[in-house]
Amino acid sequence: MQHAAASVLMLLAVTIYSCDSANLRLQLSHVDAGRGLTDWELLRRMAQRSKARATHLLSAQAQSGRGRSASAPVNPGAYDDGFPITEYLVHLAAGTPPQEVQLELDTGSDITWTQCKRCPASTCFNQTLPLFDPSASSSFASLPCSSPACQTTPPCGGGNNATSRACNYSISYSDGSVTRGELGREVFTFASGTGEGSSAAVPGLVFGCGHANRGVFTSNETGIAGFGRGSLSLPSQLKVGNFSHCFTTITGSKTSAVLLGLPANLYSNGRGGAVVQTTPLTHNSRNPTLYYLSLKGITVGSKRQLPVPESAALIDSGTSITSLPPRTYRVVRDEFAAQVKLPVVPGNATDPFTCFSAPLRGPKPDVPTMALHFEGATMRLPQENYVFEVVDDDDAGNSSRIICLAVIEGGEIILGNFQQQNMHVLYDLQNSKLSFVPAQCDQL
Repeated sequence: MQHAAASVLMLLAVTIYSCDSANLRLQLSHVDAGRGLTDWELLRRMAQRSKARATHLLSAQAQSGRGRSASAPVNPGAYDDGFPITEYLVHLAAGTPPQEVQLELDTGSDITWTQCKRCPASTCFNQTLPLFDPSASSSFASLPCSSPACQTTPPCGGGNNATSRACNYSISYSDGSVTRGELGREVFTFASGTGEGSSAAVPGLVFGCGHANRGVFTSNETGIAGFGRGSLSLPSQLKVGNFSHCFTTITGSKTSAVLLGLPANLYSNGRGGAVVQTTPLTHNSRNPTLYYLSLKGITVGSKRQLPVPESAALIDSGTSITSLPPRTYRVVRDEFAAQVKLPVVPGNATDPFTCFSAPLRGPKPDVPTMALHFEGATMRLPQENYVFEVVDDDDAGNSSRIICLAVIEGGEIILGNFQQQNMHVLYDLQNSKLSFVPAQCDQL
């Protein structure tokens, strides 16, 4: 996740081994999969995490002039059951022989790191998987301070023993979160995408071996997989021109996929002959790691191009539910309410969603369509990507249908994962473009 860094105690100039890494594959699982939660519980949790994520992204933008930014999970506030701020976990292995790691997919950060065995319980978070043990890997190589991959800045700078000392990193964040450890090179094992059960081992990837990590983490993750735009991100180190993801239905149980390297079937697996849409990726000088799009307008039902200002929209793997600034959100919400013609559920029972009450029996009410217009591309959302339904039982045992708009109010426009379900989304890094097409993600 992208947050303001109070201090980053290293600068990196990395020389990456070249490799043929086309069509490497990562398996994704949603952080709440298998927890036995209802759809309503899942969506409420996703919305709360999205609001927390947006708050810290805004904080990072406000403070980004103070130093180099970095990423780690941070405390999103008090939650009754301590649920995580993570959204998707990637499954891969590091070392020789391979040791399983489970990392947070994060397009808002660059450095990939995992907790290592030297991590004492007092300074690290609990995890279900065994800690990565560098001493048990024949391919692990610690980077010395004298390495070109670690410039001689504190804590490495000075002294006569730079050759023998490890290249330590220490990244602190404005909320007090921190990750500390040493940089090393290691073999990472990915699924190769060439057949069922096939894999590819890529040597020489730089990663962080974390020895002290504080923040809100969960027992089913071991660290972070950086997919940002910087030189240390996984896509950059693998020298791939693009990566793509395809999220299956979030409330379902099927795994999703991330592909590194141009997938051969991006243009052939669109549903119903859908046309691939392409829009430029834009840069934000205050947050160069993040991916932005140019949003030109929003259509709700028969009301094309609502009176909302053109603005930059952040597309972010760590956000589940799309958020809109207050003024834009109210315009979209009010137009949706005017066209759906159902009574709004009163009070805070459905907060942060706007929801409507509908009869449980009889035909489902008509719901207006929704489309997001980007520069040169239109994302026409299927109904299940912006509306969800739950059945509500009152104290008297009466049941009713609740229809909710899966968009929330926030500080800026952030395009979340819920709106990208069953959509193949490709980040063309070489040409700075983003492409998307409806897809059967469980068949990718």
